[in-house]
Amino acid sequence: MASADLRDELSCSICLEVYTDPVTLRCGHNFCRGCINRVMDTQEGAGGYSCPDCREDFLERPVLRRNTTLCNIVRDFLSAPEEETSTMFCTFCDLPVPAVRTCVQCETSMCQHHLRKHDQSVEHTSTLPRPLAVSKKCGVHHKVLEHHCCVDSVCICAQCVVSGHSGHRVELLATSLNLKNVLKNLTTSMEETEKRVQSLRESEVDLQEKAHCLTKMVTVQFEDIRRHLEDLEKKLLSDISRQKDQVSSSILGWIQQLEVEKDALTRKMSHVRELCDLTDPVTVLQDAPDDFWDTGAGAHEETFSEDALYVAGDLDEDLISEMLEEGLSNILTGVKARLSGPGRAGLLMDINTAGSHVHLSHDSKTAAWSNENQNYPERPGRCQYPQILSSDSFHTGRHHWDVETSQTGGWRVGMCYPSMDRTGDQSYIGDNERSWCLRWQKNYYSVLHQNVETMLSPEPSCHRLRMCLDYEAGKISFYELSDPISHLYTFTTTFSEPLHVGFRLLKSWVKIINNE
Repeated sequence: MASADLRDELSCSICLEVYTDPVTLRCGHNFCRGCINRVMDTQEGAGGYSCPDCREDFLERPVLRRNTTLCNIVRDFLSAPEEETSTMFCTFCDLPVPAVRTCVQCETSMCQHHLRKHDQSVEHTSTLPRPLAVSKKCGVHHKVLEHHCCVDSVCICAQCVVSGHSGHRVELLATSLNLKNVLKNLTTSMEETEKRVQSLRESEVDLQEKAHCLTKMVTVQFEDIRRHLEDLEKKLLSDISRQKDQVSSSILGWIQQLEVEKDALTRKMSHVRELCDLTDPVTVLQDAPDDFWDTGAGAHEETFSEDALYVAGDLDEDLISEMLEEGLSNILTGVKARLSGPGRAGLLMDINTAGSHVHLSHDSKTAAWSNENQNYPERPGRCQYPQILSSDSFHTGRHHWDVETSQTGGWRVGMCYPSMDRTGDQSYIGDNERSWCLRWQKNYYSVLHQNVETMLSPEPSCHRLRMCLDYEAGKISFYELSDPISHLYTFTTTFSEPLHVGFRLLKSWVKIINNE
């Protein structure tokens, strides 16, 4: 019992445990350094400090002085072997009668007789007989600690509630020490932590996917740039070769002509040498032909200098430079158009894909069904039925196009691979695995892919539509440009080829109205 009493004296009134690094306030009360620091931190926002035991006020945060003597006592107490007691005895019996229960609140051990009287008078919590290592009574009023001050974070008795902790938020110990609530809060924190971890993992996956898409986009762009540069290089080298052949042919022609004149001059020079041997001038003058005295030097010199050199002169360097500059500018413009965002890549219809009953406007933006055969020339890639595709294909990025449609007949608007069949029963857009489309017929919408039709519930409210492509995400979406804009349907897949915009007409027309 002496050991238990000593433990009570060596226990911090805040944590109710044996002192850890005990410190002393100016009022003389001792606390664990960590415990009193936490209390002072809590009081800091209130504008003043006070001792949790005697409530003495301090204008400034008190300096904590280490109680060396108490430290040594605690050290010796903790290092001393605990008293071994095989049996707990009743506190109220004069003779040593073994106890059957220990009251936590009263800090007393009782035999069966005194336990019956105790249980009839109060409702306290009892346990199996055991020594109480920590005092459960207030160090100031020596009453049972039944409450917890949430402001000062200390256990207090009922008298402390009205004397030293008036106005503070105070809870019963049973309420304050609600382990179920603690477990519930910990479970909630665990679930929130797991959600954050899952969110970060999803962000990591999104990051990897975006990096993959950007890498693919950059690779495709540079492949496209290299292809255009190679085409431009071939074109310029071909033009240089053509100019060289033309100039070379002209130079060779002039050389041949001058060689003929050289032969004529050689013959004339030989005849003149023969006449030089004659001594009779009269004979020379009588036998000389009419053009004998015409050397032709002036005429040849004038013709060669003004015509031959002008015609055969040199390569047209200015033309080659202009072609190079224009070609590079067009490549750069195309790259900017593909990278500048949705809807910036202009859309035109390709007359070389138009079916024989499709009439295309001069600006290549409006296609209309025609009862008359347009007699287009036969060529690979032309549609057998009244359909038409865009002149450009799209293999990266995000794009959108707005179109206006007729209110009669029927039409299909969608996208397809270049490899889609242009003839045959399954060459309609949406009737095969290489195309996706929105269909309007008999005043209702539907979507088709692989010849599987899905009816859409909204009835058409206007005849302006928007088609959006997100190539990397594998999405083709259709919207009705009503007020507000209405989403109709989205196809989701993984694209394996570039995509053309396609239109199918049945006694109807379609016009591109957004061509940024």
